Amino acid sequence: MKKKVVVVLALALALTSFCACGKNGDADSNGSDETGITGEEEEQFDYVTIDDFKSLPQLEAPQTGDPVAVFHTNHGDIKVRLFPEYAPKAVENFTTHAKEGYYNGLTFHRVINQFMIQGGDPNGNGTGGESIWGDAFENEVSLDMRNIRGALCMANAGPNTNGSQFYIVQNSQGAEMQDAIKSFNMDEEYINGNLKFKNKDGKTLTNGDVFPQEVIDAYISGGYPYLDLGYTVFGQVYEGITIVDEIAAVPTQNDKPIEDVIINSIDIGTY
Repeated sequence: MKKKVVVVLALALALTSFCACGKNGDADSNGSDETGITGEEEEQFDYVTIDDFKSLPQLEAPQTGDPVAVFHTNHGDIKVRLFPEYAPKAVENFTTHAKEGYYNGLTFHRVINQFMIQGGDPNGNGTGGESIWGDAFENEVSLDMRNIRGALCMANAGPNTNGSQFYIVQNSQGAEMQDAIKSFNMDEEYINGNLKFKNKDGKTLTNGDVFPQEVIDAYISGGYPYLDLGYTVFGQVYEGITIVDEIAAVPTQNDKPIEDVIINSIDIGTY
């Protein structure tokens, strides 16, 4: 019986599954599986209704009183602003786990340089972890929250399967990401995995709706736009991105650091 592994999509899989080409990619402990979706099977898509794009709060500096988390790792501290107004369940889950010491001593068990670093699994291999409610909880996606460099996001095994695991986007190749977005057919429907998106008026969103120029510009610092709207973004690194880079660059075997990268503790407070 296969173990379910909580993941963010690997680079090559994300590249093929993001564009509106009707493919759904899932990864597990035995590798990846891609299933083509034909027009006759289109009802398999899940439709998600979201608000129109307004702004990019992740680009704003934290203000006095904003909720923050400080990761104390064996490589140094990473400071993250949290966004409960955009992802209230993800923030409640993460902060409660952190305050109760759930993450203390766990590792960043999955590290891919120029992609992301992933942690929060008590099993240390991507197969474990649960939410504070015991059950998986739903994605909280927004056009205002993106997988830009430094984004803190929920990792999962598919839509609405969030537990305890998270990732921090590390990719610094912003120019390449901008060029990739500009290569999309902006008139095509936006599809992420088996998800399609509509605005509050019921209009199905295109790639152009999802990536207005302001969002394209934001990716100049790096990030991974292929994951947008497929995973909950609930925080943004405001200090310590060099520590994220250092962790991303450690030697690995099968994407697992050869020497443990340890989360000693995570403090929750305000800026």
